[in-house]
Amino acid sequence: MTLCPPDRTTTRPRVQRPHSPPGGPRRFRVAGADLSASVAVFLIALPLSLGIALATGAPLQAGLVAAAVGGLVAGRFGGSPLQVSGPAAGLTVVTAELIQLYGWRTTCVITVLAGLAQLGLSALRVARSALAVSPAIVHGMLGGIGVTIALAQLHIVLGGTPQSSAVDNVLGLPAQLARVQPAALTVSAFTVAVLLCWPRLPGRTGRYARKAPAALVAVAGATAVATLAGLAVPRVDLPSWSSHALPGTPEGPVLGIAAGVLTITLVTSVQSLLSAVAVDKLVAARPDHGLGIPRTALDRELAGQGAANVVSGALGGLPVAGVAVRSVANVSAGAVSRASTMLHGLWIVLAALLLVPVLDLIPLPALAALVMVVGIQMVSITHIRTVTRHREAVVYAVTLSGVVLVGILEGVALGIAVAVAVALHRLSRTRITREERDGRQLLRVRGQLTFLAVPRLSRALHQLPQGSDVVVELDGSFMDHAAYEALSDWTAGHLAHGGTVETTGPSGTRIAAPSPGTAPHPCCRPWNPWHNHQCGQRPGEEGEGAGSGGERSASRAAPGLKLASGIGNFQRNTAPLVRDELARLAREGQRPSQLFLTCADSRLVTSMITASGPGDLFTVRNVGNLVPLPGEESGDDSVAAAIEYAVDVLRVESITVCGHSGCGAMQALLNGGPDDPPSPLRRWLRHGRPSLERMASRRHVWARIAGRLPADAVEQLCLTNVVQQLEHLRAYESVARRLADGSLTLHGMYFHVGEAQAYLLDGADGPHGHDAYDDVFTRVMPTALPAAPEAGPTARPPAGPLVAPPADPAVRLETTRAS
Repeated sequence: MTLCPPDRTTTRPRVQRPHSPPGGPRRFRVAGADLSASVAVFLIALPLSLGIALATGAPLQAGLVAAAVGGLVAGRFGGSPLQVSGPAAGLTVVTAELIQLYGWRTTCVITVLAGLAQLGLSALRVARSALAVSPAIVHGMLGGIGVTIALAQLHIVLGGTPQSSAVDNVLGLPAQLARVQPAALTVSAFTVAVLLCWPRLPGRTGRYARKAPAALVAVAGATAVATLAGLAVPRVDLPSWSSHALPGTPEGPVLGIAAGVLTITLVTSVQSLLSAVAVDKLVAARPDHGLGIPRTALDRELAGQGAANVVSGALGGLPVAGVAVRSVANVSAGAVSRASTMLHGLWIVLAALLLVPVLDLIPLPALAALVMVVGIQMVSITHIRTVTRHREAVVYAVTLSGVVLVGILEGVALGIAVAVAVALHRLSRTRITREERDGRQLLRVRGQLTFLAVPRLSRALHQLPQGSDVVVELDGSFMDHAAYEALSDWTAGHLAHGGTVETTGPSGTRIAAPSPGTAPHPCCRPWNPWHNHQCGQRPGEEGEGAGSGGERSASRAAPGLKLASGIGNFQRNTAPLVRDELARLAREGQRPSQLFLTCADSRLVTSMITASGPGDLFTVRNVGNLVPLPGEESGDDSVAAAIEYAVDVLRVESITVCGHSGCGAMQALLNGGPDDPPSPLRRWLRHGRPSLERMASRRHVWARIAGRLPADAVEQLCLTNVVQQLEHLRAYESVARRLADGSLTLHGMYFHVGEAQAYLLDGADGPHGHDAYDDVFTRVMPTALPAAPEAGPTARPPAGPLVAPPADPAVRLETTRAS
């Protein structure tokens, strides 16, 4: 909550990002980190693009076109600022098959159509649905593609020519080994050795050397060895750009071309989106936590990939997708904006135009060895361990085998079918065991309780002896309605025959639930109206006096029954959940982090509006949330004693004064006069007169709430009173001492009951806490919750009921209401 003078304006703080400098975008301004990162990515992308083009059987220039377009187009229009796009190894098998079936020009048309399909999917905003694909299927698809690539490139490494399928490559491998070309094998072996050893160079020299990409060093070294040794190996032959092949009229069956478009669309989309999500995680893990770098907009990223494929296909390039290797290099090099991705595309263009004589020296076996290593690395041991740990190894293995033996679409379809079958099997697989322990019947249920398990559950329950003490241990995360009804009905019958039933979780923690044999009163459900509810009374039930002229309910006839009913409800439902935490607090004593001074109004539930639990708040409540000045208590030292105890003994870290809307004390203070008869309430309310004087004074600005003036005089006084009581707090010696050493802070809070909205007082943080207040209250914004820790039987609810207001008094928060 922020209180502003009338002449001030409330503005939203502007967030500056490295890729959006102050004052709007400036042309040709590039951060140094982006420039160095673009060079690093370029050095990796250049040999990989040529190698992937070689592996697909496309013109070598097509790889350079795709790399340049991926950097310039996808980098400019995509939704992931740091993801690098270009020809991907995962598309090698698909593209090679399309080229073999329909030719290069038709393949370019298919790429354009796939890009248009991606643009359509982006317009439908279905990008996030791609994340629903099981990671085991995605990793299995990439692993199968990697195996296929490695088998094909192995033939080139040995000096031969690959076959059309992975099976043919395996069958033809013995014959290829019999006619190995020594020159090609030497160059390939050198390339593989450098790729594997370069990242492992030891010492300080190795640390500096590793800054050069291993792929570039390996290909450059192999080129030097082949040239200096005069080895007769095939080399890169980039034709003139004037003869570069562009798209032509599609030739082939419509269904076949449509299948190709679908395959390219699915593979490029899924790979790009998953890679973008991985890039977000890498950015968040950097030392700077990706400050100022926005997270990926998935639909925009899909549109950027579609636009890149349209342009790449139209210019005679390979299909484009987000590439993990280049993206990781970009993030690791410290890139801070999409400028690094676009610059890398520019360097590719310059290399393709100016470095053709140098590129023509590269041996083809070196590029084949590079792509073969990349293919082998796509079968990630880490991914295999992950899917095994999650019991999805079968899905991974079936998908990988299907991609290698049949094809990508067929392999993915097989993987999806197996994943669905595994999920159904797990859902229906429930183990139910029974044993006797310490005279009690223990029924263990392992797995999900669905209607499929109800017959076995019912059979096991009815085998338990009537009248026995039973513990039902549920070890699963799901119970459907049919299973709940079966367990509830049996529990009611077992209790009726004199038995006992206790339902626990896997760790033995009791699961609190309404007694199955009794229909809970509707008011006992969470967040139903509390006013005059009667938890101990059934609907329609009448108490004493019914039928004898008195139509009063039991709760009205005997108010104590209402209190006893509430206590019983706590003992039955809540106590089992908080017993461990309260026992810990009983052993260790209270250690609250905050003194919370608020009004005695019954509508102000402090634990609810601050999301706090036992032991978090040291709460002091009085009429009007008043803090008498020292020496003016007139014999009542309760507030002063609570302040001293909280500050000096409990060592709280902050004190919060909380007012609220519609405060009866403030209304009485406004309506009171000097002729009112003296009473204890009037004597107490005199401590609020400084708030009246402050509101009437011309030296103080009027309080504002979320940029507006208060609705009426009562709300104005409620807000002003919070500020005034904070000043009273400073007059206490213990508070002033802690404020001086910086170990205590003061906060003002206002709770609007009708809106269920909390506001915080905005103040200027000085060396001694809040030294000045702007009399402006701002709404408390809902914030993203951190990852919740795994709940245990004694897990303590998160503390920290309040968040300190912004330190800069010039910042005014304009927010929407917290939901």
